[in-house]
Amino acid sequence: MPEVTIKIGERDFSVSCQDGEEHFLQSAAEMLNTEAQVLLKQIGRMPEERMLLMSGLMLADKTAGLEDKIGTLEKKLADQEQLLDEIRNQAPETPEPETVEVAVIPDIVTDTLESLAKRAEAIALEAETKAAGS
Repeated sequence: MPEVTIKIGERDFSVSCQDGEEHFLQSAAEMLNTEAQVLLKQIGRMPEERMLLMSGLMLADKTAGLEDKIGTLEKKLADQEQLLDEIRNQAPETPEPETVEVAVIPDIVTDTLESLAKRAEAIALEAETKAAGS
């Protein structure tokens, strides 16, 4: 088990930890030292036990505040996920089918138009022939 020397509030402490945990111990010690430095600047020299207790309480207060924020954000996230699921599960609105009317011309009309066209061509041809002959 490795021994790590950490500094908290201008005091050195020797602490044992598991192999590979040294980095985490150093990080935690830095956080505790930051709080201890604040206390030392505000109050000055104090007994070691009191400094460690107060520093720990200050960190616990920060942690509790962060846990509250995390809880609020987790609830907000859960609400948003529920809303998103509701939106996803809603059946998409199907638009009304569009009706397109196509005119259908009865055969009798097309036959009549064809007959009229033939008669008009015949009359035009007859008029051209008479005009050429006069």
